[in-house]
Amino acid sequence: MGTGSSRKREDSLGSEEEGEEKEDHSGGQLYVSLKMKNYLKKGELIPHVYGSVPLVGSWDSSKALAMERESTSMWELSFVVPPNHETLEFKFVLKPKYSNSPCIDEEGPNRFLTGGTLQGDARQAIFKLSSCDEVLEYHVCIKADRVSPFDLAASWRAYQENLEPSTVRGIPDVTMNAAPPLLGEYGSTSSLELDLEHYVVPAPVTSANSGLVYAANFAATPRSITHGGTFSSNVTSHHTSHSNKALGGSVDQSAPKKDMEVIIPDPSKLFPNSNTVELKSVGTFSPLQKQEGQRGLFVDRGVGSPRLAKSPSETTFATDIAVESEPKNAMPAAAGAVAAAAIADQMLGPKEDRHLAIVLVGLPARGKTFTSAKLTRYLRWLGHETKHFNVGKYRRLKHGATLAADFFRADNPEGVEARNEVAALAMDDMIAWMQEGGQVGIFDATNSSRSRRNMLMKMAEGKCKIIFLETLCTDERIIERNIRLKIQQSPDYADVADFEAGLQDFKTRLANYEKVYEPVEEGSYIKMIDMASGQGGQIQVNNISGYLPGRIVFFLVNTHLTPRPILLTRHGESRDNVRGRIGGDTALSEAGELYMKKLANFVEKRLKSERTASIWTSTLQRTILTAGPIVGFPKIQWRALDEINAGVCDGMTYEEIKKNMPEEYESRKKDKLRYRYPRGESYLDVIQRLEPVIIELERQRAPVVVISHQAVLRALYAYFADRPLKEIPHIEVPLHTIIEIQMGVTGVQEKRYKLMD
Repeated sequence: MGTGSSRKREDSLGSEEEGEEKEDHSGGQLYVSLKMKNYLKKGELIPHVYGSVPLVGSWDSSKALAMERESTSMWELSFVVPPNHETLEFKFVLKPKYSNSPCIDEEGPNRFLTGGTLQGDARQAIFKLSSCDEVLEYHVCIKADRVSPFDLAASWRAYQENLEPSTVRGIPDVTMNAAPPLLGEYGSTSSLELDLEHYVVPAPVTSANSGLVYAANFAATPRSITHGGTFSSNVTSHHTSHSNKALGGSVDQSAPKKDMEVIIPDPSKLFPNSNTVELKSVGTFSPLQKQEGQRGLFVDRGVGSPRLAKSPSETTFATDIAVESEPKNAMPAAAGAVAAAAIADQMLGPKEDRHLAIVLVGLPARGKTFTSAKLTRYLRWLGHETKHFNVGKYRRLKHGATLAADFFRADNPEGVEARNEVAALAMDDMIAWMQEGGQVGIFDATNSSRSRRNMLMKMAEGKCKIIFLETLCTDERIIERNIRLKIQQSPDYADVADFEAGLQDFKTRLANYEKVYEPVEEGSYIKMIDMASGQGGQIQVNNISGYLPGRIVFFLVNTHLTPRPILLTRHGESRDNVRGRIGGDTALSEAGELYMKKLANFVEKRLKSERTASIWTSTLQRTILTAGPIVGFPKIQWRALDEINAGVCDGMTYEEIKKNMPEEYESRKKDKLRYRYPRGESYLDVIQRLEPVIIELERQRAPVVVISHQAVLRALYAYFADRPLKEIPHIEVPLHTIIEIQMGVTGVQEKRYKLMD
C-alpha cells in the first residue's frame, strides 16, 4: 500500500513548530502507520490498538485491532483515514492471544493524531503487569503520509492481482508433449509466412554475429610490439632477406621497420645463483652482469639473438611495465560463491595464486583457440577479469602471416628461436597485465615441448599460478574438419588463393609439430581427450585445487563442438507490461496471447526436423502460458530463469519508485549492474543463479528454446555475445522477438526474428 506520498510526520517530531506552513489536506487521504519497536513477545500477550470508533473500531478493548509482526521485535498496524475523520484518538493495549485474561492498557493519557500530526509530547508505551509488578517500556513510531486516491487505487489493484491464483498452478515442472485443449487451429492473425527469413531484423553488431571470424582475432592486442615498435630499421636489407629466407617467408622491401623493444625479466631475480640470464628468443644462456633493481631492454635484430642496449639514461635500463606494482583490482566483479572464493584466495592462498594462467598445449587443429575463446567468455561472464593471449597473433605481427611450413620445423634453429621469442613477448604482456589488475590469463599456443613449457614456468614463478590445458583429439574426421576451417579462417592463409596448396602447407606444418610433440606430464594440468563431439571422451586432472580451477574443470567437462541453435525470447506481453509495472506474476495481455500462438507456429517451422529439442521456461505464469501452444517438445520449468527479484519494489512502476523511494531510484540509476533492490536481487545475483543454466546450455547437444524475462535474457545473451558485465543492464531484448544463437565449431553467430510489434 502507500505508493505515493508528500509530507511525512513522526512522533519524534512532536507538534508543528511555530510559523510552520500548515499542511494542505486537499487531494489526498491520510495513510497512518503505528509501530511498536523492541517488543519481545511476553507469553501470549500481543500488542493491539483501540480507540476512535469510526477509525480504529471501538473503545472496547476486547474489540481492539491486533498489530502484525513485521520482524522479531517490530509490530505494525496501518490504515487509511478518510478526509472527514482526520482526528484520531487511540491507545495501545496488550491482549492475550488465546485466554480470556484481562487486557493491559498502556499508562498515561490517550494519544491524539490530528491531520497527520501527533499532539502533545512523544512518549514510550508503558505497561504495568499487575501479577508481578513488572513494568514494560517500548518505543513507539507513528508515521502519517498524504496519499493520492489514484495511488491507493493502483496499489489496491496490484495487491488484488497478486492474490489472484495462478492460471498455471496445476502444471508440473516437466511436461512431455502436452497440447492445451482450448487452442485448436491457429487463426489467420497468428499464422506466419512460409519463409521465416521474412521476419529477420538486424541484430546489434557484436562478436556473436560478426560472421565466421577467426577466434584469435578477438585475443589481446600485443602491446610489447605495438607500443614498443616493430622491427629494427638499422638492419641491412641483406640481413633481413637472409633471415626471412631462413624462416621460409617472403620479404616486403617497401615496409620500413623500426626498433622493437623486448622486455625481459630481472636476471638477478630469475636466476639468483647464476651469472647468466635466459634469452627468451632461443632458450639459451649468455653472460649478463647483474644489476639489482634494474631491468633489460633488447633491441631486436631480426631472428638472431637480441643484444642488450642501454636506455637514454646511462644508469638504468628502460621499462614500460611496472611488474612489482600491486594489482589495482584483485577482486572479481561478482557476487555469491565467486566473491566468497576470491576473498578466501586473497586471505589464505599464496600471492601468485591470486593470478591464474591457463596455458594451452596441443597440436594445431585441436581446438585450442576455440577452447581459449570459450573459456575466456565464461570467466568474464562470471566476473573475473580475463584476457586471451594468442601467440600466433604476436607471430603474425612480428614476422608476417605468410610463413611457410619450414618455419615450424624443430631442426630450424632460427625458426625455433623466433617462435620462443614471440611466446616470451606474449607471456611478458600477460604477466604485466595481471600486475595491473588482471585475474586470469589464457595463453594460447602449441607449447608442444617441455623446454617451452619450462621457460614459461620460470617466467611465471612468483607472479602467477600456471595450469596447463592440453587438448588431444584422435578422431581423424574432426581433425580434418578443423584443418579445413583453419585454411578458411586463419590469417596465415588469407592471401593463399589455392585452397589445396594451403591445405598441403598446413598439413606439412602439422607433421613438423607431430615429430617432436611431448605430452604434458609436469606441473598442474588438465587434459581434454576426444571431448569435441560431446559424446564420451575423457578429462584428466593433476594437482588441481581451488574454487576457480574447479569451476574451469567443470565447465570444460560440459563443453563440446556439436552445432545446434539456442532460441532466446521473452514471454508474450503481460498485463503488468501494459501498465508499466515491474515484477509480478500476471497473465498475458491480448497481444501476449497472440504472440504465444505465433511463437508456437515459429517453433514448429524452425525446429520441424529437430525432434530432440526442448522448451525451457521460468516458474512464472507468463512464460508458462507463452510456451503453452508449443507441442511436440518437452517443457521444463527453471526457478533460475525467473525474472530479477524486485523485492519491495515488486508491482511498482518506475515513476512510483522515483516518487516514493528517490534514494533507491538514484542508486539504481548510478549502477544498475550492482544495484540490489531492497529485499531483492542485483544483476550480479542473477548471473550467479544462471550459471547452472549456462552449463546445461553448453552441455546440450540439441536445440533449446528459452522463454524467460528481460533481465535474465540480458544476462544469458551477454554470455553468448561476450558483452562486458557493465553493459548487461542496458542490452536491448525487445518483446515478441526471437534471438537465435547458433553454437558450433565456427563460434557463435546470432540472428533475430521479430514476429510482431
